[in-house]
Amino acid sequence: MTSTGRRFPLTTTPGIADAATRWLAGERWDVAAPRRASTVMLVRDGAGGPEVFMLRRVSAMEFAPSMMVFPGGGVDARDGDPTLPWAGPSPSEWAARLGCSPAEAQMFVAAAVREVFEECGVLLAGASADGPLAAVDGPEWAGVRQALVDRRLSLDEVLHDKGLVLRSDLVVAKAHWVTPVFEPRRYDTWFFAALMPPAQVADGDTTEADHADWFVPSELLRAYAAGSALMLPPTVVCVEEIADARCAADVVVHNDALPLVMPQVVSGPEGAAIEIVEVVTT
Repeated sequence: MTSTGRRFPLTTTPGIADAATRWLAGERWDVAAPRRASTVMLVRDGAGGPEVFMLRRVSAMEFAPSMMVFPGGGVDARDGDPTLPWAGPSPSEWAARLGCSPAEAQMFVAAAVREVFEECGVLLAGASADGPLAAVDGPEWAGVRQALVDRRLSLDEVLHDKGLVLRSDLVVAKAHWVTPVFEPRRYDTWFFAALMPPAQVADGDTTEADHADWFVPSELLRAYAAGSALMLPPTVVCVEEIADARCAADVVVHNDALPLVMPQVVSGPEGAAIEIVEVVTT
């Protein structure tokens, strides 16, 4: 394992500070197995550069309460259905990039597409491999979206029913993080990026968020530094990358290096902090 040298004081991560402090003091408990998850940096061009769509999680959430996050969530086992209609780079091609099996790669990519639809109403799927994306603004799509949230329908079933194919060419891999061992809820999360489709509308119609909007990355980072916006370290690092980009298209490019990153709690001269550690390179 290799430290990147980047540290986040626990004062900037209140949602995990208690567990981190207890772990650093020597307390131990059963380490939770990380659950597979995917999240998507949905970006568009604004007046001064790229903007990113973010959600603020409700304060009652057990994981990351009140935190600013990208749309995303846990993998559904049905995201790996072998019959799932698919266009773009194959699961095998994705597996080579992500460093996992084709079945796992399909689940991560499909979960990314499903979650961004569930949480903000953007569906990266169309009737063909290179044509326009589906129009999902009709009233029937609200019911489909809720059925996905409730797990009454799978993404495979929705795509087959609507005659659509998942567009894996519209997402790129940006980062791979695993929740620290001291967290009671842990996730093995792939961070993806996608351009906002011009004919669709992103919203915050999800019970998991109390606010959703497009944000200028530099302004969000200033709010984070001032303590008026809460973000976990992976989100901060990703927002910084978006802020450094000239335009949205520059964000939606596969990162060449995709190390597995797992933050650790450490003690230093300036107090307890979360240190960013690279575990392996994929």
